[in-house]
Amino acid sequence: MIIHKGVALGNDYLVVDRAELPWSLTPARCAAICDRNTGVGSDGILIGDTAGGRFGLRILNPDGSEAEKSGNGLRIFGAYLHGRSLVTGGWFTVTLVKDEVRMRVERTLADGSLMIRVEMGYASFRGEDAGFLPVAEEVLDYGLDLGDDAGRAAINTVSLANPHCVVFVGELVREDFLRRAPRLCRHPAFRAGTNVQFVRVAGPAALEVWIWERGVGETLASGSSACAAAAAAVRRGLLRPGSFEVRMRGGSADVEISDTHSVRLRGPARMVFAAHIDAAQLAAWASLD
Repeated sequence: MIIHKGVALGNDYLVVDRAELPWSLTPARCAAICDRNTGVGSDGILIGDTAGGRFGLRILNPDGSEAEKSGNGLRIFGAYLHGRSLVTGGWFTVTLVKDEVRMRVERTLADGSLMIRVEMGYASFRGEDAGFLPVAEEVLDYGLDLGDDAGRAAINTVSLANPHCVVFVGELVREDFLRRAPRLCRHPAFRAGTNVQFVRVAGPAALEVWIWERGVGETLASGSSACAAAAAAVRRGLLRPGSFEVRMRGGSADVEISDTHSVRLRGPARMVFAAHIDAAQLAAWASLD
């Protein structure tokens, strides 16, 4: 089996071709492969399907849970397809577990990364779409009790086929983020957990975002989180529709939000290595439940 590794703004994923997998990726196997000390190490695993010239993608977190969408994962998959000469410069479609996206490799950057654009679909602010149990309609600036000493959070739900919880703050404070973001991520008000973004509006076309990702924990960057933060800022009237620089701890991505809340994401991604996994290691992973 060959495992490929790609990075996008400090977010790293492993890519495997579905046809090469010798067994299913159980939670135990995902955890072992993604472990940064004893495994290959990554923020998740992308299972690609390229049979018949059609592209499918499943996205697994290190704990084995499945993510419906990942902007960084999609761009890494695009870099993987480009590296195998399966795509060039035109638009192509990738089928995910819940929907489809269109993508395009735009150019090669000086460091060898590819600038890749993804049409992420339409943002929904309905609680029902984001798996928020208390409210089915739009959830904008809703006060949610976090329990214990974590206080409350004014949340905004966003769905891009995966769930997001956006919290706008006047200042990004590390202690506050580390206290409240994990509580929001696993809050029982969300049917299947949620990705969390703490967001500061940094100007008329800029946001600063810290991210706590479902199934991962804190992550340096997330493409879908960048999109959710920008979409919520436009829906709340904090920004006007347009193009925005979303600054994350791992780097910046460009996000475009229309007046109908359609979302486009543009950012770099590159492949860093491909590794053949030897038979003894494959056998060790096979022994895991």
